[in-house]
Amino acid sequence: MERWRTTWIFYPAVGAMLAAVVALFPLSALAIGSWMTDEELRATFHGVTVVGQYSDGRSFSELYATDNHLEYFEGPMENTGHWSVISGTFCTIYRGDLSGGCYRVTRKGSNCFEFYFVARTEDQVRRRREGRPGWTAQAWIKDKAQTCNDVPSV
Repeated sequence: MERWRTTWIFYPAVGAMLAAVVALFPLSALAIGSWMTDEELRATFHGVTVVGQYSDGRSFSELYATDNHLEYFEGPMENTGHWSVISGTFCTIYRGDLSGGCYRVTRKGSNCFEFYFVARTEDQVRRRREGRPGWTAQAWIKDKAQTCNDVPSV
């Protein structure tokens, strides 16, 4: 009986220690190349501006505000909308523009992210009607040293 009590006291202590270690584990040490989780997407993009380049070479920047509002800039073109995280996808939906969508994202370095288009709408993701991921863009967080290569990894 005494052994049983010791075991139940010991396991929660180990769990608490593991949780503390995981909390201190830096995001940059996460597996590079796998799809980012909902938690990683929110933690990475919440309240930041990214700068990036599409597969055709066009440059863009996008602000992901803390209230999920977004502001998009590509040369003289500007647009607004909202961003969301749904089932492992990062969605950017623009007002009056059908070019937004939902993307799987992978981290390619400490400050390099690749976006793979999977669905045009949040509803398609919710209904599990995603397409096969296709490389769309590479981006990095503005005002931090970018670590992207000139060529996509896929």
